[in-house]
Amino acid sequence: MKLKREAKTLKVKAIASLKRGLEAFNSHDDDGRVEAVLLMLQHASEMLIKALLVQKGLDVFDKQKGMSIGIEKGLNLAVAQGWLKAEQAGSIRVIDAMRDQAQHWMIVVPEDALYINARALITTLDELLAEHFLDTLADNLPLRVLPLSTQPFPDFVMLVNREYGQIRELLAPGRRARDEARGRITTLLSMEAHVSDEVAVSKRDLDRIEEAIKAGTQIEQVFPRLLTLASKVEGEGPTIRVRITKSLDAPAIRYVSGDDPQAAAAIREVDLQKKYHWSPSALAAKLKLSSNKAKAVRDFLKIDADPANVMVFEFQSQRHPRYSDNALRLMQEAITPELVDQAWRERTAGRRG
Repeated sequence: MKLKREAKTLKVKAIASLKRGLEAFNSHDDDGRVEAVLLMLQHASEMLIKALLVQKGLDVFDKQKGMSIGIEKGLNLAVAQGWLKAEQAGSIRVIDAMRDQAQHWMIVVPEDALYINARALITTLDELLAEHFLDTLADNLPLRVLPLSTQPFPDFVMLVNREYGQIRELLAPGRRARDEARGRITTLLSMEAHVSDEVAVSKRDLDRIEEAIKAGTQIEQVFPRLLTLASKVEGEGPTIRVRITKSLDAPAIRYVSGDDPQAAAAIREVDLQKKYHWSPSALAAKLKLSSNKAKAVRDFLKIDADPANVMVFEFQSQRHPRYSDNALRLMQEAITPELVDQAWRERTAGRRG
């Protein structure tokens, strides 16, 4: 197979970053080790995905911004074209989510969690090299540099359950280990990328989960997605291959809505943003009303009084209300010229009063 020049360059960069990541993984120095592993493995993944897209003839530059696309868009393109399986994309997304937290805030990744996710990623990268580049990791680096562990290979669900118990102990009264607990929660949230195509760890997610664990909530109600996964291991020693996939024996997930108070710990901020996606101005435009008249109708119908209709997202010091499709439906069903006029009269009368 003849590689395109840019694809070849990107592949070389991917292998180089992978080597640095493996060097960091097997390092005797623990200072900054996890961060270095995550940064290098994420970069290796992004470069190889872009090499794949370039080799297949896709443009990896955003036409409007003139900048190269990010790893998330690259993964979506590769999956949509059938060049990447969902479980392979998941192994990359997990490392990307962990890297994001390591680079921009903080994360605590237990050794066996780092190992199982690193090995799953390496399996994916090796499969991509073999399928799309007629290459293998074995052709580029000695097996002895692959991640090694002195611990028995962890069962995925056992790992998750153990971590949940550890977090609960760290959050116990008098422990004063909240930062470590939240760092470990961040790792579990990042690992949801194995089963979810969009993961973004938010402070509100961390807060919800922390409070749920303190209240004694069972893991099934907090991390239902993780309990649907299982690790599939083939081979042994340096040649081990790891895939993290949906378990055939997994319990069914009860998908919850953003206004379900009984399932608050299982709700993720990224899911809420999908549900409450109408800004006030977009909602008004959809209803073919001015922003002021749309606000009058919302007040008249008491739309903002129902949490099924609206959620306020906080970004630093700013508060942004967003509305759900339910709010849109209610307003569309209720709106008539007469109702809009009445709502507007009540709004203007209220201002005069």
